[in-house]
Amino acid sequence: MNSPSNTKFQLLRPFLALTFASAIACSLLGARIILSGNWRQLYLPWNLFLAWMPLLFAWCATRAETDSRAGRWRFRAYALAWLILFPNAPYILTDLWHLPPNFHHRFWGDLVLILLFALNGLVLGFLSLYLMQTVVARRFGWVTGWLFAVAASGLSGFGVYVGRFLRWNSWDVLLNPVGLLTDLAEWLVSIPSTPRLFLLPALFATLLFVSYVLLYALARMPAASAEPKLVPSSS
Repeated sequence: MNSPSNTKFQLLRPFLALTFASAIACSLLGARIILSGNWRQLYLPWNLFLAWMPLLFAWCATRAETDSRAGRWRFRAYALAWLILFPNAPYILTDLWHLPPNFHHRFWGDLVLILLFALNGLVLGFLSLYLMQTVVARRFGWVTGWLFAVAASGLSGFGVYVGRFLRWNSWDVLLNPVGLLTDLAEWLVSIPSTPRLFLLPALFATLLFVSYVLLYALARMPAASAEPKLVPSSS
């Protein structure tokens, strides 16, 4: 794992790339709205905005954790906010639910558009997870860091399921905690009689963790040298 100063420096490039990619996605959606006059996909930029929130709180948590002047309560508050909002990042992938039938003339255009927003959401979430994993690994070791990544992926997969199928939002943790806990208790009690209710959250969690591992491995690849090595020719 990187030191705090290196992490802050290396965050600039992915942040700029994600800003660029988000602007492209929103511009394409704007062009689609102008050409079709259809405003029904405005949920995409809203969901993308929510996907940016975990990265914001992960960055704040990283700064609070390395700032000796900040109280521990501030770091814990940022970390809790990140955990609650983290499922919003991969949630955009489930917006594929809104695709028209595959024989519809809008199908392929809508598929590319939603996938572009979903890709932004996934990378935003993974970058925020990397920052939080870095904090955990720096304090407790790399094994604990990876256990944290597994647990966060599991909770996020469950959060995506709760958002898409139980129709709860992240802010309901504060606005309607009783109703949320009641629904979760009913879901939990139903699992023994309907085991498939556990399958989708588990599949979401598996998808997120495997994708994160792949992106992590690619990001950690050593940079190739720009200058080719000169191999002496045999005489």
